[in-house]
Amino acid sequence: MQGCEVGTRLRYRLTLASGMLECLGFAGVLFGFASLMFVLKEDGYFSQLCVSVPGTNDTTITTDCSRQDEQFSLVFTIASFLNNFLTLVNGYLFDRFGTMVTRLLAICLYTTGTLLLAFSSPAFSELLFPALCCICVGGILLLLTNMQVGNLFPAHRSTIITLYNGAFDSSSVVFLLVKVLYEQGISVRTSFLVLSSCSIIHLLRTFLLMPRTHIPYPLPQYYTYGLDCGQANTYNVEQFESMRDRTSSAGENVSPEPEETKDSRKVASFRSCVLSWFFLWHVLWLSIMQLRHYLFIGTLNPMLTRLANDDPDLVSQYTNAFAIIQMFGLLCAPWNGLIMDRHKGKPLAPGETEQEADLRSSSLSLFLTSLQCLLFSVCASIPVLPLQYLTFVLQVSSRSFLYGGHAAFISIVFPACHFGKLYGLVMSMSAAVSLLQYPCFTLVKGPLDGDPFFVDIALTLLTVLVFIHPFYIFIHCRKVARRREDNMQTEANGSKMTEAKL
Repeated sequence: MQGCEVGTRLRYRLTLASGMLECLGFAGVLFGFASLMFVLKEDGYFSQLCVSVPGTNDTTITTDCSRQDEQFSLVFTIASFLNNFLTLVNGYLFDRFGTMVTRLLAICLYTTGTLLLAFSSPAFSELLFPALCCICVGGILLLLTNMQVGNLFPAHRSTIITLYNGAFDSSSVVFLLVKVLYEQGISVRTSFLVLSSCSIIHLLRTFLLMPRTHIPYPLPQYYTYGLDCGQANTYNVEQFESMRDRTSSAGENVSPEPEETKDSRKVASFRSCVLSWFFLWHVLWLSIMQLRHYLFIGTLNPMLTRLANDDPDLVSQYTNAFAIIQMFGLLCAPWNGLIMDRHKGKPLAPGETEQEADLRSSSLSLFLTSLQCLLFSVCASIPVLPLQYLTFVLQVSSRSFLYGGHAAFISIVFPACHFGKLYGLVMSMSAAVSLLQYPCFTLVKGPLDGDPFFVDIALTLLTVLVFIHPFYIFIHCRKVARRREDNMQTEANGSKMTEAKL
C-alpha cells in the first residue's frame, strides 16, 4: 500500500508538470497571432487584396494593404470568437462525458488545424479560417481538461489553476518560434507538421496521466487514476460537492459516502448559478476586458506599422518584443493564485467557511486585474512607439491575471459539477461581445483614417465598469461577516439570559 501511495504522489506531480508543458506549448498559440501574421504577410497571404494607389504627387505610387489587414483581422476575430463561444458546448461535453472524451476531441481538432495550416498557401489563404478555428478550440479544450489538476493539490488549488492559465497565455511564444525559424529558412509547412506530430504526446498523456472522468474536489483519500498497482478509485463529483460545507466547517477529512447514503444536502442548480449577481457581474467583468485585449492583439501589426512609419525592420523588432514579453505570462499568473490562496493554512474566523474565505480573497485578485487592464488600456491609447514596451508588459500581466482569475473564481463560487458549463457559458457570452472588435477595426480603417485614438479612449472609459465586480464581492463579504457576527452575538446573549434564569 505504501508503494502505491508513493506511486500516486509521483503520478500527481507528473500530471502537474506534463500539463504545464502541454498548456505552454499548445493551448493558447492563437494569442501569438501578431507573429504569425507577420510571417503570412511575408509569404503573400491575402496579397491580392493590396492595391496600388497614387501618392502625394502624380509620379509616386504607393501600395494600400488595408483590405489585407482587414482580412487578417477577420481571421483572428472569428477564431477568437469560436475559441470562447464553443466553450459552452465544450464545457457541457466535459461535465457530461469526462476528461478522456473531451481530450480526444481536442487532439482531433488541434491536429486538423495544424495540418490545414501546414498545407495552406497564398493561393488558398482561406484555409486560415478553419485552421486557426480548429487550433484555438482544440487548445482551449486542452486547458479546460488540465485546470482540474488543481484539485490534486488542495492547498494550492487557485495557484495551479492560474499557473495553467499563465502557461496558456505564454504559449503564444510558439508562433514567435515559427517566425524565428521562418527567418532562418525553415518553412511554415515544416513547423506545423512538427506541431501535428506532437499529437502522439497528447494521446499518451490522455491514457497514462489523466483520469477517464473527472478529478473530484475535495480530493478523497487514496484517489488515483490511470495505470495503477491496484484498482483505481473513481468518484462522483456531485457527491463531493454536497460535502464541501461540512468538510470546511468541521475542519477535518470527511470520507466519501456511498451513492445510496448520499448526503441529503443539495447542490445549487445550474439555473440559480446563472441568475446570481456573482455570475452576471463576472460576465461583464470578463467581456469588457477580453474585448480590450482581443482588439489590441488583432490590430497590433497595423498599429505598429503606423507608429513605425512602415519600417518593416522596426515592426519586426516590436513584434518579437511583444511575443517574448508574452512568455512571462507564466511568471505573472501564479502571483494571482498566491493572492487568492493567501489565507490557506491560516485559521478561519469563527463560523466562517472555507468557501467564504476563498471568496473574500478573490475580491483583491479581481480588483488588481481590473486595475492592470485600465493602465494597459491607457498606455495603448497613447501613440508613442517606445511606450508600447510598457503597454506590452501591462497587457501580458493583465491577461495572465484575467483568465487565471476567471477560472479560479468560477471554481470558488459555484459547484464543481457545473464548472465546465459555467466556465463555457461565461466564455460564450463574452465571445458575443468580442465580435465588436471587427466593427471597431473597420471604423478605425475607414472613417477614422487609420487613427484608433477615439476608439481607444472609448474602450478605456468602458473599462472603468469592470471595477463594479470586485467592489460588489467586497461589499457582499462584509455583509456576510457582519451577519455572522450579529448571529454569534445573539446566540451569546441568549446563552447569558438562559444562565441568568437558571
